[in-house]
Amino acid sequence: MQNIVVFGGSGFIGSQLVSRLSSAGCRVLVPTRRRERAKHLLPLPTVDVVQIDTFDNATLRRLVDGRDAVVNLVGILHGRRGTPYGADFARAHVRLPQNLAAACADCGVRRMLHMSALGADSQGPSMYLRSKGDGEAAVRDAEAGLQWTIMRPSVVFGEQDHLLNLFASLQRRLPLLLLGGAQQRFAPVYVGDLAQAMTQALIGRHARASIGRIYELGGPRTYALRELVQLAARLAGVRQRPVLGLPHAAAGLLAGLMELAPGQPLMSRDNLESMRVPSVPGGGMPGFAAELGVAQPASIEAVAPEWLRHLGPQSEFDRLRAQAGR
Repeated sequence: MQNIVVFGGSGFIGSQLVSRLSSAGCRVLVPTRRRERAKHLLPLPTVDVVQIDTFDNATLRRLVDGRDAVVNLVGILHGRRGTPYGADFARAHVRLPQNLAAACADCGVRRMLHMSALGADSQGPSMYLRSKGDGEAAVRDAEAGLQWTIMRPSVVFGEQDHLLNLFASLQRRLPLLLLGGAQQRFAPVYVGDLAQAMTQALIGRHARASIGRIYELGGPRTYALRELVQLAARLAGVRQRPVLGLPHAAAGLLAGLMELAPGQPLMSRDNLESMRVPSVPGGGMPGFAAELGVAQPASIEAVAPEWLRHLGPQSEFDRLRAQAGR
């Protein structure tokens, strides 16, 4: 497998995957709506970046034609409301995988890897999970002959994440954290392990074993959301702030107010609804397996201190010294 197109390849997870595929000698094409967001991939010798309209079907067919595999990592956390989900979720989570599967069928591309999420279910409690479930169905129900693999990770952590870094930063700045879903459970998975699993499913020695399978991927430990917030502060060397867990109604009110602020909200009402389903493996699907090349997934405690320290007080002291020219 030498010629692969990765949709969503410029993001947090995609950048890791593209780098690994390039190191393995694959030619990788990364379509993006904004070339600026993918400029960090340009130094990789076998990677090309093209700025396109991802949702134009003719363009999709042109990009897919002649490839050995298609990877879809596109996903959003927030979108307009609707039933069963709003237009933004429908476009990113359902229509795009549906169109990609159709483009693969039209162009004779047999292999497709699709990233979903733990808890994906067409009847799930949130727009996010319902749209992810329908996106999976679009891939599974594609024309016969498509050799698909679906990955369902829990929340993903890593050096550039918006999980542990955010929790640690908030505790540097705020005296108190108001937290909805404080007791909800997660099994965070390291981005390097997820990228390794996807790479092996595409080009590994046992890649064929992953065809037609759905993998539920989580790390070695489960945490309540409150525990993740506290752990991020401890590993960063930041003073732990009190965490006040809010009842669901109060959390929904706060999330609704956050949605009114400019930019992406820290928490939306739909995020809260998603957390009604524990983000931990256990749906009877395989997890990390031999064909995915991850014998023991990494824990937060083992790898996160390496990059979280830059958020701690010593890092702030070093920054002030540098500003003073000392």
